[in-house]
Amino acid sequence: MVGRRRGSRATRGSQKPQQQSTGGPRKRLREPALFAKEAGYESEVPHEKLTIAQAKRGTPAIRPVRVYADGIFDLFHSGHARALMQAKNLFPNTHLIVGVCSDDLTHRYKGYTVMTESERYEALIHCRYVDEVVRDAPWTLSPDFLKKHKIDFVAHDDIPYTSAGSEDVYKHIKEAGMFVATQRTDGISTSDLITRIVRDYDLYVRRNLQRGYTASDLNVSFIREKKIRLQNQVDRMKETVKTVEEKSKHFVHSVEEKSQDLIHKWEEKSREFISNFLESFGPGGAWHVIQEKSGRMLQALSPYTSPVASPRGSPSSSPTRGRSPSPPSPQSPRSPRSSATYPKGASAHPSTSLSSMSEGDDDEKETALSLKHSVYR
Repeated sequence: MVGRRRGSRATRGSQKPQQQSTGGPRKRLREPALFAKEAGYESEVPHEKLTIAQAKRGTPAIRPVRVYADGIFDLFHSGHARALMQAKNLFPNTHLIVGVCSDDLTHRYKGYTVMTESERYEALIHCRYVDEVVRDAPWTLSPDFLKKHKIDFVAHDDIPYTSAGSEDVYKHIKEAGMFVATQRTDGISTSDLITRIVRDYDLYVRRNLQRGYTASDLNVSFIREKKIRLQNQVDRMKETVKTVEEKSKHFVHSVEEKSQDLIHKWEEKSREFISNFLESFGPGGAWHVIQEKSGRMLQALSPYTSPVASPRGSPSSSPTRGRSPSPPSPQSPRSPRSSATYPKGASAHPSTSLSSMSEGDDDEKETALSLKHSVYR
């Protein structure tokens, strides 16, 4: 049914002349629905009684099927809109009429409303499924009312509606075969919305005080107003403290993450430095090899150590490394020539030659010692 009702553009265009000729629904959804005339519905086309089967087949084609749905529609919500959507889609070509009861009738039979009757009328004419709104609708539908508005069928949920001393105000409509049932939407109703407001009364009072309403507007005493405002300030402070705490936690967490990263990088650099140091200066490292090579070069380039005179009568150490002591010179120790040629190998151990001299010849000893020192200088 929905597919045919929302068919192609050509189909909708072909239906427009019929709606215009019969005083049908509004031409565009940009416009609100019309209010019903007090005199009722007038049409040049004769209004014949239809059966549900005929209406579902889309007959007669010369006029739409006029379906009526009534209610209070206080705090108009999605449950109301869904019920009207079902009523609108009952038949291929439906003209939906919605009856809204007045404040006086509603307060008498059902209870006090939040919205006034004018506000409820305005809410209904701006619903997309509604074609016509009947103001000050009756509580119980009479034959004269049905005839006046040329109503073919009445749409409502199938639950018996007990009110105004009747077990079911739609009983006679059902017996006449003019009743079409719709489904209620669970979880949403005007009573549920009011219950939420009453249950959270303090919350909504505080909300409206924050939005600029006065205590007299909300029917709240002076002391209660001050208490609520103080509580609002306390709540704002708590919220501020909570926000600061969350930000500080986030900051501390970010600092910890960065410090961990820095420590990790420092440890990696430290390990890398120690490894490079050990490779350079450890055993078998480059520096150790350089030291060994430089030591060998210095050892090869350094001169022999100076000889040291031995005490009388004791053999002296060799002035050269690994050389065996040379035999004494065959030349006479008294000759000055032998003293001049002494360092060229004949006198490898001058201390030995000196010790071999006689102890009484002191002048020759002093001369030999002076020659020795002059040569090694």
